[in-house]
Order: sequence, then C-alpha cells, then structure tokens
Amino acid sequence: MKINGINASDGIAIGKVYKLETVSFVIPSHPLTNKEDELLVLERALKKAEQELKIIKEKTRISIDQEHADIFDAHIQIVNDPEILSQVTSLMVNENQNVTFAYNNVCDTFAQIFESMDNEYMKERAADVKDIKKRVLFHLLGIEMNDPSLIDEEVIIVASDLTPSDTAQLNKNFVLGFATNIGGKTSHSAIMARTLEIPAVVGTQNIMSIVNNDDEVIINGALGYVIISPTKEEVDSHRTMQEEFVNQKKIWKKYSKKSTKTKDLHHVELAANIGSPEDIESVLKTGAEGIGLYRTEFLYMNNDNLPTEEEQFIAYKIVLEKMQNKKVVIRTLDIGGDKQLDYLPLDHELNPFLGQRALRLCLENIDLFKTQLRALVRASKYGDLHIMFPMVATINELRQAKAVLEESKQELINEGKEVGTYKVGIMVEIPSVAILADQFAKEVDFFSIGTNDLIQYSFAADRMNQKVSYLYQPLNPSLLRLIKMVIDASHKEGIWTGMCGEMAGDQLAAPILLGLGLDEFSMSASSVLQTRYSFDHLNKKDMEVLSSKALQCATSEEVEELVKNSIL
Repeated sequence: MKINGINASDGIAIGKVYKLETVSFVIPSHPLTNKEDELLVLERALKKAEQELKIIKEKTRISIDQEHADIFDAHIQIVNDPEILSQVTSLMVNENQNVTFAYNNVCDTFAQIFESMDNEYMKERAADVKDIKKRVLFHLLGIEMNDPSLIDEEVIIVASDLTPSDTAQLNKNFVLGFATNIGGKTSHSAIMARTLEIPAVVGTQNIMSIVNNDDEVIINGALGYVIISPTKEEVDSHRTMQEEFVNQKKIWKKYSKKSTKTKDLHHVELAANIGSPEDIESVLKTGAEGIGLYRTEFLYMNNDNLPTEEEQFIAYKIVLEKMQNKKVVIRTLDIGGDKQLDYLPLDHELNPFLGQRALRLCLENIDLFKTQLRALVRASKYGDLHIMFPMVATINELRQAKAVLEESKQELINEGKEVGTYKVGIMVEIPSVAILADQFAKEVDFFSIGTNDLIQYSFAADRMNQKVSYLYQPLNPSLLRLIKMVIDASHKEGIWTGMCGEMAGDQLAAPILLGLGLDEFSMSASSVLQTRYSFDHLNKKDMEVLSSKALQCATSEEVEELVKNSIL
C-alpha cells in the first residue's frame, strides 16, 4: 500500500515502524488538599521540565546547530512564565482546584488564546504550550514520557506530528527516517530532518491510523511517499535506490574543496544561509563561497531584551572574520509576520504578514534600526560586508533606509570610530519590487530574491497554511517570469542577483535559475555539495535554452516535466 505525502527530506529508509503515540492519562479532579505541598510538587515538576529542556537544547546544539537549539529558549520561557503560575495559584485558592487540574486548565486556556489568533507565528505557540503542558503533567502525575531519545534499535518513526523537542532528540544512528500525519516543507520537523539528513515524509494525513508497530515500511523522502508492507520486489528496488543515494553523497563530499563551475566553465557562486555565528563551521566544511543570508533576527529572538550595539557588533565581526573576506550578506532585522519578540510587543493586526514587519517596523523604530546599522558599519572593516534590507515595497522606503544608514555612518565617523566599506542591497520578495526592478537596480549594489515570501505574495497563499500548500509553486511560469525580470534588470545596471529562499536549493529549480542568469545561489549548508555537483554536470548554454522553454509553459507541472526530461 502506497501513501503520498510531502517530500520533506531526501533519502530512502526501509525498516520497522515505531509509533510515537501520545500517552493518554486522566487529570485528577479532586479538591485541593494542601496548597503549600501541591505548589511544592509543581515547583519540582517545573524544575525537572526546565532541566530536561536545557539538556535537549544542548544536545540539539551539538548534533544539529545553534539556530535549532535556540527554539527551546521559548519552551523554557513557557515553563517559567509567571502569568501561568499566577493563574494556577489563583484557581487553587479561589476555586479549590488541585494543582494538576489547575495547571492543565490554565495551559489549555493559553493554548486556545494562541489558536484563536490570526497571526500564524502565535498559532504555533499553541503547540509549544501543549508540548510543555504534557511534559509538566507527566512529572506531576509521575508518568514516564514516550521519549524518542531512548530508542536503541533501527526504526522508522511514525507520528501524528513531531514537536521540536521530539525531533531534536532523534538519534540518527537508530532513527532511519520518519513520516507524520501533518506538517509541511517549512515545518520545524522537516527543517530538522534535512539538517540531520534523515529521510522524511510529512503531511500524509492518516498514516498513524493505518500502520502498526513493527510493520515494515519504505520512506522515499525525495518523492514524498510511504510504502506499507512492501513486496520483496519493492524492497529490492528501493535498496538499490538507497545504495545509489549513499554512494551519491560520498561523491558530493569530494566537491567540498572545488569551485562551482558548469561543464562549459561558467562560474556560479554558491553561498549558505545562517542564523548565528555558530553555524559558520558547517558552512566552511562545504566550501561555500560566501554567506548569502545571515538572519539577524535570531540575535533578537534569543535575547530577553534588545541586543546592544556592542553585542551585535561582536556577532557580525565574528562572522566576517571567520569567512576570511568572502562575501557576507547580513539582513537587517526581519521581525513581524511569523516572528515576534516578547519584549517588543507589536500592535494586533488582522493580517500581520501584510502589516508592519521587517523594514517597515525598523523605519517606525529608528533608534532600534540605528543600533543595528551602527553595529554593522563598525563591523564592515573586518570583511566583505553586504547590508541587505528586507520587505522593501517602494523606492521611497529604500531611500529612507539608505538615509538612516548614511546618518549612522556619519555619526560613527564624527565619534572617531573606524568604519570600513560595504555594499547595500535589498531582498526582492514583494511583486511590486520585481515589476519595478529596473528602477530599484539604479539605487542598490545587489538584489537577493527571497522566494519563500515572493511565492506567498504572488499566489496570495499563506505558506504556513497546509490547506493552500499546493500553491507553493516555485516552478510556476508566472514566478519564473518575475525572477527573469529581476535578473535582467540587475544585469542591465551592472549589479548581481542572488537567491536566498528555499528555491535556491531546489534541485529541479536550479537548472532553470542557472539558465535565467542567476548569479548567486544561497541555501542551507547541507544542500551546497549536492548543488555544486549538479552544476558540474550542467551546460550553461543548454540551461538557457531550457529556461526559455520554461517561460513559455502554462503550469508548474509542465515546467517540472520539461526539466525532468531534459536533465534526468
């Protein structure tokens, strides 16, 4: 039996099912007996939960990277949230509820509040609250958690969903792959699977109700399907595919010290996306030719307050120095939409993705903006810095941002501080900018196309909404035409265009992007070697012909078929 889902992480896995099921338990509803004793029990449960989360965070930092480890800071904050504790105490005193019953009720209330919000990021916080609630309740009730870190045999995990804490604890020596009912290509579990290089299929909708423990299954993470109780022929054919994939990865590793060139010797710049200075080591291992996107919002999201100019300066300086004069594109603060700061409350908006976020937010908070710009300008003397403004919609916004940057630079010079040189560019992620790219190109040194948002805004489809996930179409000809407009406009003005969205590492999209003339491809470090290998086997002139044909197609399916028939 074959079940289709979403291809989340490449690779083939064959093994026995381990169902990661939620342990059911009953919340006792007896009246409060002794407030002090029960609050002491809660304190111990919270302390244990916090200790576990710190261990998980450290394991994640070591086995994956700092960016993924930082997810658990939000979980620890929920454990220690004084408002939750205050409301639990209130229910115990005013309504005579026992501590377990009260804690469960308070967490459910918080989760419901988050779920009712229009903001997709805040909706995701509901899952975090539920995850923490379960962990704390298990300690309150003395129940052993279903802990994926304890798996000590080779299995394929099947679950309704995998929380960040679940995924972070997976031991890749035993967990061959996983499949889930829900999830998308940009969910935490999918991103972690790609980083861990574990095959994964998500969004199958009903696999949990179909399989049993110890059933044999095959996961094809590249094509997005699961075969349950496969025949011998299916197992044999997928074993062959598995061996080919393993051998292929060995070949890719040989490209870590090679420059990126096509068969006809056209140089392509391959860069990596990072979220913190700690990510640099994995970038250097791949031989990436630069940093195409440094997401500075993680500096803010991992803090209890706004990071100071000095804190930011040190972080940027470290990255620039470690990259040894290779290009480093640092994006200014991109908060709002799906990313929020507890210490910087934003006004409630009906649609935050179309509201005050990123550059719009910075231009409304000049002091916050200038703190970051001053840190960037100070760091510019330590490497090849490219400053990039996100979420630009109009020329006037860009000019305002450049004026604030120039003002920050002049302040530093007047203070007698040393500054270096830097380039200034924008992310192209709003259709208005793509359409007017010929004018924007006169004002900047480079473009970087952010396809995650450009696709979202072009197709009017929330990329976090599974019901419209079919509209995430990086190969749609309408999107390819927008990208072509941007690239052509930049080249006419003598500047370069890169891409830092998920599409840059898409192996079907890369040949077309090469043919369209994209200058820089920036992706997760784990995708660099595979992409470099692919370019080594492509002819630039042939891809120009291919991309011309793709622009004349009507659907993404036609483009996909065209690419497969041409290069596979």
